[in-house]
Amino acid sequence: MDITITARRCTITDTIRQDAERALTEAVGKLSTRVIGAEIEFTGSDNKVEGTRCEITLRGKGPVIRGIGIADDKMLAFEGALKKLDTQLRKAADRRKSRRGLRSTDLGSVPLLPVESLRPTPPAEPEPPAVKVSTVAGVEVVGDGPLVVREKVFQATPLTLAQALDEMELVGHDFFLYVDAETGKPSVAYRRKAYNYGVIHLDVTE
Repeated sequence: MDITITARRCTITDTIRQDAERALTEAVGKLSTRVIGAEIEFTGSDNKVEGTRCEITLRGKGPVIRGIGIADDKMLAFEGALKKLDTQLRKAADRRKSRRGLRSTDLGSVPLLPVESLRPTPPAEPEPPAVKVSTVAGVEVVGDGPLVVREKVFQATPLTLAQALDEMELVGHDFFLYVDAETGKPSVAYRRKAYNYGVIHLDVTE
């Protein structure tokens, strides 16, 4: 298993790197997933109250699994992220055991949720020539904004609702965008309260 450790706005000592690699390697052997690569990212904060954020991402032939931990100490943040991974795997397993009427199948590899760009409403009156016009992620931006655009494109494998809920639990999100395997419709599964979920399907028309 390849392990990549990066640090943003903080410094990681060789001891922390070695301890994190050893702990993650031991833990992955106990997790019920075929992991090919792992990414550990430590992010420092300018605000001492927030502490250090550690994000662990496991990638393999199955779904992506992510855990996040925040603490004053870097290794405590790492241990919190590792514990979160275990909790998410247990939740997904418990949900599969308790569901009724949803057929369980092997999970395909599905990327994280893409964030699509939105085209701003054009102004009613033409802008004077002096106004700056730029293109961001395929969107024409007039003036200085404010406009924040982030565009990502992923290959998606159609999923059943049961698979989409499992994927959502494993990445720790409150919602999950997917293509329904039965209807082919773009859909969003989202968490309500406790183990209750909702799902929205889009009926695309010309």
